[in-house]
Amino acid sequence: MPTIHHTEIYTQYQTKMRVRWLSVSATMAILLSIASLPLLTQNTINNYTTFTSSFSNFLKIFRSKTVQRGVADLIVTNGTIFTSDDSLPFAQSMAIRSGRIIQVGDYSSVQFMSTQDLAGPGTRELNLEGKMVVPGFIDSHVHLISGGLQMARVELHDVKSKDHFVDKVKEAVANMKQGSWLLGGGWNNDFWGGELPMASWIDDITPHNPVWLSRIDGHMGLANSLALKLAGTSSYMNDPDGGAIIRNSNGEATGLLVDSTMKLITSCIPEVSVDVRREALMRASNLALMRGVTTVVDVGRYFPGSSTETSWEDFSDVYTWADLVGKMLIRVCLFFPIETWARLRDLKYKAGPKLSEKIYLGGVKAFADGSLGSSSALFHEPYVDEPHNSGLEVADINSLHGMTVSADKAGLQVAIHAIGDKANALILDMYASVVSHNGFRDRRFRIEHAQHLVPGMASRFSEQAIIASVQVADINPLGSMRTAMKRIPSGWHEAWSSSECMNLSDALKAYTIWAAHGCFLDKDVGSISPGKLADFVVLSTDSWDEFSREGSAYVEATYMGGIRAFP
Repeated sequence: MPTIHHTEIYTQYQTKMRVRWLSVSATMAILLSIASLPLLTQNTINNYTTFTSSFSNFLKIFRSKTVQRGVADLIVTNGTIFTSDDSLPFAQSMAIRSGRIIQVGDYSSVQFMSTQDLAGPGTRELNLEGKMVVPGFIDSHVHLISGGLQMARVELHDVKSKDHFVDKVKEAVANMKQGSWLLGGGWNNDFWGGELPMASWIDDITPHNPVWLSRIDGHMGLANSLALKLAGTSSYMNDPDGGAIIRNSNGEATGLLVDSTMKLITSCIPEVSVDVRREALMRASNLALMRGVTTVVDVGRYFPGSSTETSWEDFSDVYTWADLVGKMLIRVCLFFPIETWARLRDLKYKAGPKLSEKIYLGGVKAFADGSLGSSSALFHEPYVDEPHNSGLEVADINSLHGMTVSADKAGLQVAIHAIGDKANALILDMYASVVSHNGFRDRRFRIEHAQHLVPGMASRFSEQAIIASVQVADINPLGSMRTAMKRIPSGWHEAWSSSECMNLSDALKAYTIWAAHGCFLDKDVGSISPGKLADFVVLSTDSWDEFSREGSAYVEATYMGGIRAFP
């Protein structure tokens, strides 16, 4: 089969989209870089939603006009709508046409306008019966297809002990053919006291099947002895740059590989078929909709040591396919490995940043260090239990600087993974150097995770206008917001660093308008505002005050472009 360049793929895609248009007619990521309003009370809501006959009050409450005159497809009424729009923080109703919001305001104002020219024979009404509505959530950092693949493999997220770990593997391998790879992951050794798993845990039950089980952070994995043998690894190998082979006190490999060393195993695993990856996209997208997530920033199947081609293959084989056949369930903003910045520059020059209302071309992603759980996050000081280990610098900083300068000069947004305090300091310094080299503009540099900072470093994010893209592992915005509000770890009764607790308003904005700002999508999504795409979530609660206190609610329904997408 001849090689097709990505620009050629886009040309074919664009042609097909034109044909479709003529014939048819008609995803705690938390971004903390923007100032916020104080927590609003129920009295504030009442003030916003009290309608009087006074024309001046009407204009104050009903701040938006129809974006374009015409009959609405859907009018949403009788609810408490948190808009994430500072010009009108709360509303009771909104009108939607052709997938976009055309009006937001008090119920009476929308009802009044509806009698004039919004309502028609085909207009539907959604009565919220007092329930809360929020903008569709945006997860600012996912590995969407990787996550979908993992959902069909050995799932170890809930493992709380060594015995449970072993039992899960034993159950999975029971019906497998000899020689086939047992894949899975999601384990977190912190859940069972911190002891890292070893190949010896599972060798006896997997003598005929190579095994690879990645840690929850994706920066460490466990291979059984058969997999190590197939990969040609040995205890005598030196650690490569940006990676490590974990050894016991006798110098023998335990089966754990960190960051770039993981490619020794992953390069031996058969490539996942196109059909399986497409199924993974559907699986992960459905989960996102269940959780109220309508847009994600997808940083791809790219990890330290992995191929830079996987993101481009998924773009060509999965995302463009899904969009063409109408199977894109959520909106995605795609980031690609920074090593391929020139390819993305060329594609964006030809196609623009928006391929459709479901697929956006974002920027480029790189890694500065590993992860805390894998002891590969880069710190100024060594780990307490590993006095000779301060973490890993998984990329050459000079090379990374050069690629960042080039990508930024090409107008691409740059996002760099940094967890340890030294890694964050290195990237903040590098970003300052790039700005000095290329000049000032609205570039919205990002640091993914920004997990550990030395005192005083947080202020540099504000001073340099750097976005701190902070995440938790699961696609679960409501759970993550509750964590941000309460900050009470499992088994604790008091908040950890209670001064850092967020209020509900800020937590919601972090998953909506601030997240949209963080990936240049704030003109399309992130708030319930006229002109924006009608992505919104109906929550189970009918009390803002209770929601503010407890953070307890669940998703009753998710809407994409004004159409119910879940359930």
